Amino acid sequence: MNQTADYFLTIIVPVYNEAGNIRRAETELGVFLQTARQPSCVLFVDDGSADGSGELIREVCARQPHFYYIVFAENGGLSAAIKAGIDYSCSEYVGYIDADLQTSPDDFRLLLEHIEEYEMVTGIRSARKDGFVKKLSSRIANGFRRAMTGDGIEDTGCPLKIIRSDYAKRIPFFTGMHRFLPALVQLQHGRVKQVPVRHFPRVSGQSKYHLWNRLAGPFIDCLAYRWMKKRYIRYRIAESNLTD
Repeated sequence: MNQTADYFLTIIVPVYNEAGNIRRAETELGVFLQTARQPSCVLFVDDGSADGSGELIREVCARQPHFYYIVFAENGGLSAAIKAGIDYSCSEYVGYIDADLQTSPDDFRLLLEHIEEYEMVTGIRSARKDGFVKKLSSRIANGFRRAMTGDGIEDTGCPLKIIRSDYAKRIPFFTGMHRFLPALVQLQHGRVKQVPVRHFPRVSGQSKYHLWNRLAGPFIDCLAYRWMKKRYIRYRIAESNLTD
């Protein structure tokens, strides 16, 4: 049996070459798990790291009872890592946070306050601690995405989210889908709540994004989203005689 079925929330942590942040992630996520009102666990997804992150993750999960991991055979990208985490989670809700901890696991509490009324709750990074170019490119990309999708989401790139698992598992996944998680929940008529959360400087490792993939990627992916949105299949079962 998948151990995550024993928990209310599985926190997915995609990892790609984040060896310098793994022990800090263990500490901060461990503190949250100990004090969370709802039973929660952590699922690391090692996206083919080549810097020793995988070995550190195995060490953490060997000594922490509520930490689990899956390891990719090769690098698949952030969207693939999030999808794998959702696919392998059996809890009622799934959460997402980046391994660099520029957002705090403790702020999951702010999101959980609203989860009974919404199918997804996502953070908005307050007083972002990023450089000028990163903040400007993010602002441009977010504005273009909102215009193309009409999702009304201020900061879709915030790496702090909670989604009802049944909605998360129905999301049509594609490369770059991590930029459209709120819009993809809305496609299912899911309700999305935005909550301000804290933001911190990166203290170790390097960002995997730069000006080009922060602007060109969202533009291309928006076109893919618009194409998919017109063809997205939705249905509701009115009656059935099938048994569980």
